[in-house]
Parts: sequence; C-alpha cells; structure tokens
Amino acid sequence: MSRKTISILLVVVLIASLAVGCGGEKQTPGGETGGEKQTSGGETGGKAKQQFISIATGGTAGTYYPLGGAIAKVFNDNVEGVTANAQSTGASVENIGLVQKGETEIAFIQSDITYYAYTGTENFEDKGKVENIRGMAMFYPEVIQIIANKDANISSVEDLKGKKVAIGAPGSGTEANARQILAAHGMTYEDLGKADYLSFGEAADQLKNKQVDAAFVTAGLPTAAVTEVGQTADIVVVPIDKAKIDELSEEYPFYTEVTIPGGTYKNQDSDILTTAVMAMLVVPEELDEDLMYNLTKALFEHRDTIIETHDRGNDLKLETAILGMPIELHPGSKRYYDEQGIK
Repeated sequence: MSRKTISILLVVVLIASLAVGCGGEKQTPGGETGGEKQTSGGETGGKAKQQFISIATGGTAGTYYPLGGAIAKVFNDNVEGVTANAQSTGASVENIGLVQKGETEIAFIQSDITYYAYTGTENFEDKGKVENIRGMAMFYPEVIQIIANKDANISSVEDLKGKKVAIGAPGSGTEANARQILAAHGMTYEDLGKADYLSFGEAADQLKNKQVDAAFVTAGLPTAAVTEVGQTADIVVVPIDKAKIDELSEEYPFYTEVTIPGGTYKNQDSDILTTAVMAMLVVPEELDEDLMYNLTKALFEHRDTIIETHDRGNDLKLETAILGMPIELHPGSKRYYDEQGIK
C-alpha cells in the first residue's frame, strides 16, 4: 500500500473519530445533556441534573422577600443540582398566577387567597378555579387584629354594632376576613354604624384621629401601623371567642387559632385570643415528586439558616407544617411529612 493511500486512510479514520466524539452526547433544552439520567433522589449517575428553582415572594421591603432569599440559600447549599433564587413580586394574588402558568416553582401566598383561588370564590369568582396548585408548607401566621379606640367601649366583636369600623380595602383579604368574622357572629356590615373600606395606612390615621372606632388589620405581629397608633392613642385589642374561631375554621379551613401575647402593643398587658390566616408555600402540581421531597426535607432540616435571616423563621415548624392547609399537599411534600409522622 502506497504512502499516499495510507495517509488518506488515516485522515478518514480521524474524521470518523471526531464525528463520533461530537455526536455521542445529545444536547437538550435548558443546557442539560441527554446522556445523564436523573435518579429518584434527584441525582445523576455522575453528577446532579441541574434544576432551577424560582421562589416568588413579595416586595423587597416586606417579609416574604428575605424569607425567600433564606430558603434559596438552604436549597443551594443542601440540595444537589439545585440553583434557587428569590424573585420580588406583587405577592399573593400575582404569585397565584405565576404558579398557575408554571412561571415559578415555589411561591409565598396567604392561605385564604390560596383557598379562594383553588375554589374559585371571593376575588377569584370571575376568574375561575386554579386547580393545578399544591401545598408545600404552612409558614407563619398573619394575624387578624381588631383594634379599637379605648373610649369607644368595644370589648367584643358584638360591640362593633353601631360603630364606625374600618374593614380593609375593597377586594382585599382583610375585607373578606372582616365580613366572615362578622357573619360568624350573626352580623353584616349593615349592623355597623358605618363600614369604611380603608387600607392599613388610612385605618391607622383615622384611628389616631378618632374618625373610626375600630379597624380590622390582617398582618404579622407586631404590626408596625398598630404599634404607631398605640404611641399616640389609647387602643385595645378585641378578642374573638374560641367557639366562634372553631365555627370559622369549620366553614373556612384556612383559619387557625392564635394568641397575641401580652406586651405586643402598648398597654396590652394580657394575652388576646384571635384567629389568623397563614403565609404558606405553594407549588405547581406538576413539579417532580422526588425533587419536592428533597426540597421539603431541606427546608425543615436546615431551618436554622432561615431563623438567622428573619424572626419569622421561628414560626416554620414541622409540627404545624400542615395545620390549616387549605389545598391538597404535593405528593413529594406529603411523603416527607408521612415519614416524620405528621398527619
């Protein structure tokens, strides 16, 4: 065989080898390779398959955002193959839409808003049901506080009859809370002297100026607006009877019993019994079960990272993780809770 022929054969072999090497691993959308297979634990045979997790929160000045950042750190540090980050959003109602469209993997949403979306009620009545959402965990209570001027002589919900009451902005979660709590006491807005549709800020100003006798406020404790009012006006926190809270919970599964500890606000010496909705984590139904198991496991086994970031991290507890859950749990999260004996 001539040298020229040998040289040609060598070139052909080299070209064939390069073609095999380049075609042996097929690139798939998202930058993942077809040669890797995800295992049940979310890992690949040699390295973890990359999974991007977006956490929809709220405004950067609120509570959801720093908590979301802490959760992202937990996932990045402890779940192999996961890259997570927190996204600032318009909070609960917007986040429902993001989960529904598959534009986020985890979202902070108030439990009552979650329930309304899932059942197509209240402010979702005209939009229709959002059925592809599942629960991951209940996080911390957003407490329904009935704040009254001391000289209005209001010591119970029934005492709101004939009074001027701020019931929350139109269409807000607070307004729905006020209406439902009054109904549990056999009352409507017509029983009030006047029902004012006011935001937190407006209600606080009118309480200070005694333009309203009382206001419904749904927020985490202590609520800055209530603390501010208490610095310049004598206020009281109105309790809700336990039997009425139980009645509310039977009709609306998102309500839970809570106590406002004595000393939360100025001149509030004793504990006050009331109810709350919960800030919760919601995920899309179609999220991988094994991935959700690993994320839920990491969330609770590394909650110290969340506590170091924000005091509300202390409210994330395994024993209350599904208390008041208003929708079906994601199967991956449920598997973790079942293993831990949480029912």
